[in-house]
Amino acid sequence: MASISEPQSPVLPLSYARSPVPTPLGIAVHLGWLNGELSADGIAIRSLQSTDPSAGSSSFRTLSQSFRQGGSVPAIWARARGAATRVIGLTWVDESQLLITLPDSGITQLDALKGRRIGLPLRADDGIDLFRATALRGTLNALSLVGLDAGDIELVDIAAAPIEPRPQAPAANDYAAECAALLRGEVDAIYVKGAHGLKAVDDIRARVIADIGFHPDPRIRNNNGTPRPLTVNADVLQQHPDIVSGFLGLVADAGDWARTHPGRTLDFVSAETGIEVPWVSRAYGDRLHLHLGLGLDDAGIAALGDFKSFLLEWGFLERDFDLADWIDPAPLDAVLAGRQRRLA
Repeated sequence: MASISEPQSPVLPLSYARSPVPTPLGIAVHLGWLNGELSADGIAIRSLQSTDPSAGSSSFRTLSQSFRQGGSVPAIWARARGAATRVIGLTWVDESQLLITLPDSGITQLDALKGRRIGLPLRADDGIDLFRATALRGTLNALSLVGLDAGDIELVDIAAAPIEPRPQAPAANDYAAECAALLRGEVDAIYVKGAHGLKAVDDIRARVIADIGFHPDPRIRNNNGTPRPLTVNADVLQQHPDIVSGFLGLVADAGDWARTHPGRTLDFVSAETGIEVPWVSRAYGDRLHLHLGLGLDDAGIAALGDFKSFLLEWGFLERDFDLADWIDPAPLDAVLAGRQRRLA
């Protein structure tokens, strides 16, 4: 297991934040490798929630001296608003992405959605409405498989309550507003994803008309969680590269650990997402433990760029930015090269 190297300056308060989803950062936390204990040199990297209990687990705020891994919507949105962050790793974990309707709707396949009402959640008070962006992306990706686009359907806003942070709070139905609108007959279909989406399907006895989460074309699967970036503030990267390298090493080691511990990985992801193991297993598949590594390959970077373009096109971003300037592969390259030398 990697360790965090001696810093280049005295006491430096650092924090990390993560979304309540499968990530190698989350695995490292559950293993106790980032528990916030002070090292001999006075350095600790603590959870943002332990230093600021009012912060949500996927806080949109960009703090100094911090790392974050989670959905790409908040990370891209913050960067577009001028946040001085750098992407130093990507994790791609496929998950169920469903378009669902009610059994008595008469809709049994995607092309039957032409002219129908598709519900989109709306959280007007959120800085960036990540559930809306995710639902729109998944819906349009699914429709593209049968030659349909936004002009062929009616998009209907569904007012939704803020999502409670996890894992601190008990799990609630992330899709309660959308499911209620579907049951009331206000929309004909909605998008849900992940373990909570599958449970919502079961709760309302919905019919799945498409699951694109494991489609063979990664462009169809590309969404908020595919891929999930690991970011760090540029000042930390510039001034304390050894600390960044140590942090990256721990997160990469956690991904390696997961590969040989499928059962415990499911348990950890269940705790992270706030939902029982059977739903996690169904949502992420039996190879989840093999997909919690860190990388920065060309395909992952291109997917991040495609998703940024989607967010810009649909008005979720105020302005564009240069993707290449946001990516810094050097820290992860150094960590991986060091591993190769140790194994040689």
